[in-house]
Amino acid sequence: MLHLVFQSPIEAAVLERIETGDVAVFLENAVLRLLKNGLLSASLTQLLSTNRLCVLSEDMAVRGIAVDELVEGIDIIGYDELVALTVNNHVIQTWS
Repeated sequence: MLHLVFQSPIEAAVLERIETGDVAVFLENAVLRLLKNGLLSASLTQLLSTNRLCVLSEDMAVRGIAVDELVEGIDIIGYDELVALTVNNHVIQTWS
């Protein structure tokens, strides 16, 4: 399953619904919650052990977030890869 997370702040319940093997892409203001010194850092790090977590590079740039500010292990993707993820995942859940 592909999770598109727009919600900011991100509720812990959203992260709990991401099952092992799912992919999550954080978009728009949700990218602000992916900082390594943020409140969700420990939860995101744990989730990375079983899931792929991604952030849209354009959303990072607009918000002035540098790569080294993110929780380590989060993939930075462009629109082309976002489209590929939507094509390859038949079930998509949007959180806004």
